[in-house]
Amino acid sequence: MKRITTAAITAGAFAGAGVAASLLRRQRIVQRRRHLGGEVPFGSLRGDQYTVVAEDGVAINVEVDEPADDGDHDLTLLFVHGWMCDQDTWHFQRQHLRGRARLVFVDLRGHGASGVTSAANSSLPHLADDLARVIAEHGKGRVLVVGHSMGGMATMQLAADHPELFGGTVVGVALVGTSAGKLVRGTPALERLAWLVRRSGPLLDWGRTFNSETVIRRWAVGPDADPARAAMADEMISRAPSRVVADFYPNFPSLDLFEALSTLADVPVTVVCGTADLLTPPKHSRRLAEAIDGARLVLVEGAGHMVMLENPREVDDAIDELVAKVG
Repeated sequence: MKRITTAAITAGAFAGAGVAASLLRRQRIVQRRRHLGGEVPFGSLRGDQYTVVAEDGVAINVEVDEPADDGDHDLTLLFVHGWMCDQDTWHFQRQHLRGRARLVFVDLRGHGASGVTSAANSSLPHLADDLARVIAEHGKGRVLVVGHSMGGMATMQLAADHPELFGGTVVGVALVGTSAGKLVRGTPALERLAWLVRRSGPLLDWGRTFNSETVIRRWAVGPDADPARAAMADEMISRAPSRVVADFYPNFPSLDLFEALSTLADVPVTVVCGTADLLTPPKHSRRLAEAIDGARLVLVEGAGHMVMLENPREVDDAIDELVAKVG
């Protein structure tokens, strides 16, 4: 009779817990979609899929929704999500604008369906160069960029690295729940935590299955967020591997994009932020709006960091007004 080792028992327990966690997550998804009723299921909106090859060879996933008619659509809206998210961040904005405009959605490197990265090629300049390539290949006519959180930072980095685009190809920018700097102070403890996450990625991916909703309710959405909207954010953020946390974290302690803001002033800019955003608090959006000449500030009462999922109508209206402003 074979002896069952402690390691085998532990491995079996982990495997069983993983299966149970997956079943629970699928059950939550079904319940959430039932709660949403007649709305389009989260994650079901897909467009024509393309791959843009980055300078270092990383495959950047891009989806394009073309207008419903053959009219003269010379404006492209490029949507750029944030850290630990993917293009489903813009689920409601995609519903709102689909068929009315040319829409381009990108999965940032290391996120969504884009290629895997490491700490060595997860910098904001890498992201900005990726955006420049996406604009060159899929930005028909004029381009309006909508960036959330790290996607907004990548947009500001794009202005720093490619100022010639702004006022030319890029005719407008919406910055949603983001910051140009003074965001987080790097400490040895945080650096050690990033190292631990990088080394323990698979185990942390498993562990996040059990407590992700608690974290999302605390940090990603406002205190009064609709549970279904919080579940959307949880489903999306849970898809991102834990290594993405460690790979992209070094961008934030050293973040300083204030010099790029004068370039953004060459185009109409709208800054949007939830008043209950704990990750990029409203003071960062106020600072952006004050530093960018002519920028419009939209504060969404009670919304958290995932304001576009929590209060889509307010974000839709802000984008609509910006589209009208750029003609």
